[in-house]
Amino acid sequence: MSEHDGPRVTGVHTVGVPVTDQDRAVGFYTGTLGMEKRADAPLPGFGGRWIEVAPRGAAVTIALVPARESVPAGVETGIRLTTADAGALHAVLTGGGVDAGEVLRWDGVPAMFEFRDPDGNTLEIVETAAETGRI
Repeated sequence: MSEHDGPRVTGVHTVGVPVTDQDRAVGFYTGTLGMEKRADAPLPGFGGRWIEVAPRGAAVTIALVPARESVPAGVETGIRLTTADAGALHAVLTGGGVDAGEVLRWDGVPAMFEFRDPDGNTLEIVETAAETGRI
């Protein structure tokens, strides 16, 4: 029997982002970023709730998990979110007070920029050809 004959990973459900104030985080991710809240359940053993948010129609969610000593907030998450127009979204977010870096543009690479949530967690926005209709 090979290692691929048994059960295996079949997808990605959620990516955790540690936050210090779950209500503030929900407000940012749903209000500022326009995501929808998909789950919100008590999680007394961890001192908070199990909350999942995601862009409408997205298969993978972001779990806004309570930060703790072993999982502090203010991290580089590695999460890349997509948009049809990085420049326009950058203007909206920075106009609303979001801490964001400049829009980076290189030949052959999609436009992108990084931003921070209220806990200082860093995420990135990437302009995608699929959303813009470009090939």
